Amino acid sequence: MADLWQLLLVFTAIAIGWWLGRRVRVASGDDGAALHHQYYKGLNFLINDQPDGALDAFIEALEVNSETLETHIAVGNLMRRKGEVERAIRIHQNLLSRPSLPRVHLHQAHLELARDFISAGLLDRAERLLQDLIKEAPELKETAMHHLLEIYKDEKEWQQAIDIAEQLLPRRSLLKASPPVDKTVPAALSHYCCELAELSLVKNDYHSARAQLKKSLSYDRNCVRASLLMADIEFRTGHYDRAIKNLRKVREQDPAFIPETIDLLRASFERLGDNEGFYRYMLESLDIYPSATILLNLVDDINAKKGMPAAADFLGKELKKRPSLKGLAKLVEFHIANTSGQPKENLTILQLLIEQLMQSKPQYQCHHCGFSGKRLHWLCPGCNQWGQIKAIRGAEGD
Repeated sequence: MADLWQLLLVFTAIAIGWWLGRRVRVASGDDGAALHHQYYKGLNFLINDQPDGALDAFIEALEVNSETLETHIAVGNLMRRKGEVERAIRIHQNLLSRPSLPRVHLHQAHLELARDFISAGLLDRAERLLQDLIKEAPELKETAMHHLLEIYKDEKEWQQAIDIAEQLLPRRSLLKASPPVDKTVPAALSHYCCELAELSLVKNDYHSARAQLKKSLSYDRNCVRASLLMADIEFRTGHYDRAIKNLRKVREQDPAFIPETIDLLRASFERLGDNEGFYRYMLESLDIYPSATILLNLVDDINAKKGMPAAADFLGKELKKRPSLKGLAKLVEFHIANTSGQPKENLTILQLLIEQLMQSKPQYQCHHCGFSGKRLHWLCPGCNQWGQIKAIRGAEGD
């Protein structure tokens, strides 16, 4: 990385040297001497392995105008990516102090300075700059809005995030075809509403929570999170049949989230006195979306109704179709209960090894960036995408 940094500086030095040579031919004697002085001062820093000093000297040597603007911006962005945010801020602020530059160039410097502030954690200052850009720079309005959304998301200002994101939705027109939709925006809007609904649930304000969840589903009818929260509200208020209806909807929205519905589904069917209904729904779900979690719930029901031999037989047949560590651990548990002596000790050791192996494995993974972890996040900590984390499937997963 250090070698690459040095190479970039050498390239910058050569480029600026060429530009200075061309400029000196038309510059006055004193100006040309001053420019040459800064250039050789920068070379001296570079030769003495002082890249930061070299860069400062080169930037001072390179006059700010329309021809050199891109160079200044590129160097500032390089500083930001390198972690030298204060230096990047200084470079971009220097550009904004030149009112002689065309407005479009000042707007670009404005945007880069806002990005510097975001990197530095100065979100209030970045927010003000971006709001100004939205009003004054139509060509950068959409980019500024996306950055503003990131700020509101980090600050958990969900209503402000909704207000901005709604402006990013395409406007429908009867006279022309609708522009293509960025699917991440409706998905984000749906989750912003879910965040507000969860805040209302903390206050037991079910009316407001329901309103937010209906709004969430209007943005994205396949938002699993909204259906799960709506089911939770219906269960809390004693509407168990409505809770089941919302949980059934999850299977249509995304079968990968069926395991997340099981606990509340079981409780809702039990409150209605319909344990058989739960069992039938689990059998249907296992056919639609084979899952170790669904399978183990069915095994528990069979064990309670028909006994361990029937449950073990059902489990063994299903594991032949789709092996899993979770299923194997349950099968070993059944065999431990029916053995004694040395075989039981051996099976207990096997059970411990399986449990340790399962504990070492992540249970969820982001389908966008690959981030993995032990619990479900609606907002991926790795890539900041909404609703992309799901249970890992396969022999070592669900």
